[in-house]
Amino acid sequence: MTSTIHAASPDEPTIVITRMFDAPRELIWKAITDPKQVALWFGGQGFTNPVCEMDVRPGGTWHHVMQAPNGPQFTIDSVFLEVVEPERLVWTSVPDPKRNPPPPAPVNTVTLEVHGAQTKWTLVARFSSIEERDRAAQMGFARMISEGAERVAELLKTR
Repeated sequence: MTSTIHAASPDEPTIVITRMFDAPRELIWKAITDPKQVALWFGGQGFTNPVCEMDVRPGGTWHHVMQAPNGPQFTIDSVFLEVVEPERLVWTSVPDPKRNPPPPAPVNTVTLEVHGAQTKWTLVARFSSIEERDRAAQMGFARMISEGAERVAELLKTR
């Protein structure tokens, strides 16, 4: 099963991505909050993650280095705003002052809902403006998240 991507509304600065997983919610929660597991799937196809450090609690930080298949590395620093195990995770990126302009930094909310033997994963990325949402879309934000979700599904088959 693939991910479904849509803007919540043309008038809202959000991108919503959903996917059904054939796994219990607790396994998905661990896959998205355990840095050892996150390092195995984060990013699009071919990306690796040489650094993934997560302190999953409100106010905790997530320091991540993602490497593209052709070599460039991208550092992503985030802070967790809300953690409700195993159903809700909210974080936002900390702008990198060295990048001009910095990439869009949405508030990301992942919810995990039990649907029988499956779990519905929903990511709502709320941007500061429609322009920021559109810029993120042009940069491939939704594609990268969707490819990462597919990699989570592959990882879950081994758990």
